[in-house]
Formats: sequence, structure tokens, C-alpha cells
Amino acid sequence: MTAPAPPSETLRAALATLLDGLPPKQAAQAVDRLIANYRGTTPTDAPILRDRADVAAYAAYRMPATFEAVHAALEAFAEATPDWIPTGHTDVGGGTGAATWAVSATWPGDRAVTVLDWSDPALALGREIATANPALRDAHWQRTRIGKDLTLPATDLVTVSYVLNELTPADRTALVDTAAASAQTVVIVEAGTPAGYARVIEARDRLITAGFRVAAPCPHSAACPIVPGEDWCHFSARVSRSSLHRRVKGGSLPYEDEKFSYVAATRLPATPAPARVIRRPQIRKGQVLLDLCEPDEQLTRRTITKRHGDLYKAARDAAWGDGWPPADH
Repeated sequence: MTAPAPPSETLRAALATLLDGLPPKQAAQAVDRLIANYRGTTPTDAPILRDRADVAAYAAYRMPATFEAVHAALEAFAEATPDWIPTGHTDVGGGTGAATWAVSATWPGDRAVTVLDWSDPALALGREIATANPALRDAHWQRTRIGKDLTLPATDLVTVSYVLNELTPADRTALVDTAAASAQTVVIVEAGTPAGYARVIEARDRLITAGFRVAAPCPHSAACPIVPGEDWCHFSARVSRSSLHRRVKGGSLPYEDEKFSYVAATRLPATPAPARVIRRPQIRKGQVLLDLCEPDEQLTRRTITKRHGDLYKAARDAAWGDGWPPADH
């Protein structure tokens, strides 16, 4: 029997069908316009994804990157809570549902899934795409304003990905507080920019105040040691580029790297990584330089050499965003 395709491949195949019948020039123009404007104003005023053409083009362009970023954050969280599987998931501001695909890729099996968004066309298309994923065929897609008046039912997991930057400061804090009141675990993902990191840190502080502990990426729930304005914490996920990506961006590489910042916080027992690799490891002759966020609230650079034996081999295989050291060392 042939094994089912991974959710990432199933999603990519489903997205490829979206552009059938949509002229390439129209798709590229829609993406150009949406890149310039989408997520730049508060969606409670009016959805920016106006119709199916807008949504199809934007989903084909952005869903793979959102999926990979959220999946990376969820995988890091799952490593800290290896015995936990969510039985319910609410995706706030989920649009076409990239985070729901990421959850199904992280924890196989069925669960109650609800996607909330302001855009009817995005929800309709998300529902259509989800028919390709057995774990999402019974998902509930609901049009809702994302803001201070939002109410959420109790659930195991709430995801909020690439949404906070759409909201006013008051709506951002209200959303985080509402998520904290309804879920055991909250995972927030934003763009890997200084502004995105600042929104994540603001949300992280509110979640900790609400009684959550940070499971990832931080090895602790104390204050972030990064000095605001001097640096920011972010990670990178490799994304295969579709033909639409190459047409819009004019590039030839078969991939691009999605930079993102995130926090995964929980009320569950969790064992965060002993430390986190926060920059791309630098591999030099006979040594590897690792920039780490440590549990003592410090940022350090460790030099791992051949004298460290198996740990040196592990360092050569370490990736940006990994926990350190590996669990078997």
C-alpha cells in the first residue's frame, strides 16, 4: 500500500490547482498588489482579500511559507511536550488555514478544528483546499471579527499566525488575553522582523503574566536577554518555490527562506530545550560556532571543536532554531 503524501506535499498539490484557469498575468498582478497592501491595515475595517482571484493567488503564494513557519514552531513545541497531542485547535485569523495544515503535520489524527477569519472568500477557499486533507474535512470555518470583542471556546490549542500586525495595539492585547483564557497552549507566529519580534515579545509577556510557561523557542520564561533595538530573535524555514513565486519575484532558485519569530507557551508540563541555536551555525575548519540563548538568561557563543567528539559531529549537523545540545548528548 502506498503511504499517504505528507501534508506539505498534499497542500502544495491542492494549491497548484487553484491557479487553473487564472491567467498568469492576473495572478502575478494580484500577488504584487496584495504583497504591497495585505496585512498593512486593520482587517476589522474591511477584508483585503476581496474575491476568489485575490485569495487563490495569495494562497498559492503565501500558504507554503506560513505552513513551514508555523510547522517549525509547532515541532519545537512538540519536542518540549512529547506526551501531549491536542484534541482541539482554534486558528485565529487563519484565512485559508495554513496553520491547520501545520497542526495536522505535527500531530496526526483527528481533532476538532475551527478557523476564524474576517474574509469570507479566504474561508471559502480554505474549506475547499481542506478537502484534500482527511484531518481537516470536518473543520469549521467561521467568519468573525478579530479584535477586542472576540470570544473563544475552551480548547487545547490556539494558533495566531501573521495576525497581530494586522491589529491595533488594543486589539492585539485583547486577542492574546482571550487566547490565554481559552486555551492550554498558545502559539503565536509573526514575521521575522524587528517589528514582528517586538509583537511576539509583547504577547510572550502577557502569556507569562497569565500563568503560562514558555516551551519554545526560549529555554526559560524569564525576560528575553536581547536588547531591544540592537537585535531581534527570529528563525528561518526553507520553502520550496512554486512557478508563481518565480514569476512574481523574478527569481530562479527553487527555494526561499521564510524568516519568522514565534512563541509557544503553555499551561502544560513542558521541558524546554536546554538552550536554543539563535543564529545559523558557523562551520569552520575543525570547529563550529554556535550562538545560543541559554537558560540563565544569557546569550553566548560556544565553540565546539573536534576535541568534543560526538558533540562536534552533532554541532556540524545543528541548524538555526534547534535545541542544544541534542537530547542524546
